[in-house]
Amino acid sequence: MGGFLLRRVGQIIPTLLFVSILIFGLQQLMPGDPALILAGEERGDPQVLAQIRAELNLDRPIHEQYVLWLGNVLQGDLGFSWRIREPVGKVILEKLPVTVQLGLMAFAIACLIGIPAGIVSAVRKDRPADWIANGIALAGISTPNFWLGIMMILLFSVKLGWLPPSGYVPLVEDWRQSLATTIMPAFVLGTGIAAVLMRHTRSAMVQAMAQDYVRTARAKGLAERVVVAKHALRNALVPVVTLGALELGTLLSGAVLTEQVFTIPGFGKLIVDAVFNRDYPVVQGVVLVVAVIYVGLNLAADVLYVLINPRLRHA
Repeated sequence: MGGFLLRRVGQIIPTLLFVSILIFGLQQLMPGDPALILAGEERGDPQVLAQIRAELNLDRPIHEQYVLWLGNVLQGDLGFSWRIREPVGKVILEKLPVTVQLGLMAFAIACLIGIPAGIVSAVRKDRPADWIANGIALAGISTPNFWLGIMMILLFSVKLGWLPPSGYVPLVEDWRQSLATTIMPAFVLGTGIAAVLMRHTRSAMVQAMAQDYVRTARAKGLAERVVVAKHALRNALVPVVTLGALELGTLLSGAVLTEQVFTIPGFGKLIVDAVFNRDYPVVQGVVLVVAVIYVGLNLAADVLYVLINPRLRHA
């Protein structure tokens, strides 16, 4: 396992380096002069503009700016927000726990609904349970998140008064209120992913149930639940793990529409506000953090592959 992890980490380093070049290069193509934005009312003073460009290293060649920026990033310095006048790292650390909580809750809901539904649908193929599960999955994929969110607010907040319609309370302040404010957006996000997980789990399980090793296990007289859980499901989980890692990465990178509907101050709202305000350091920092999250989740998925099927260790 140690050698396997070293090989994967060796592949991650050049990937992240390439991503950093893309992020920095694309920022240079964005319109607007940072010095003019920061100068405010003094933007007409050439000395002020020159001083700001010198402080931000904007008066240096692009390759030198990249090296300086990358060196700061490696030391944990993601820059300074032009709009709110705070370090980008501090802003991200304030928003990241919100999105992580919401994303993990949504992913848990998706797994609890999607994977069991996919297994039942595959085991009961071409039966009423299969038709019902496929119908629900199709509805989950087709329903827009923002519409479902509005409908849930109307039902559970306006009509029944069970849950708050919007806002966010941190877990450390009041865990009950925190769950109350995040359960609806988590369910909205989780249902769409549950539908996708259900379809992939069903497809993988149908293929696994048709394999020779499953027929052999049945011929040995093993109970059906053992055949499904120990033999078919374990081999069917590999593509599901891949999909799960990608979907979790999407959740942790911010769900823009859902966070806007429920007024959740997470990554999605942060990136939208930063783009509209041309706060490029924040955009740059958020994109870089999201890229690291995706790479880390892919590494976790690789480890899970090996744990599920040790034969993949030398693949």
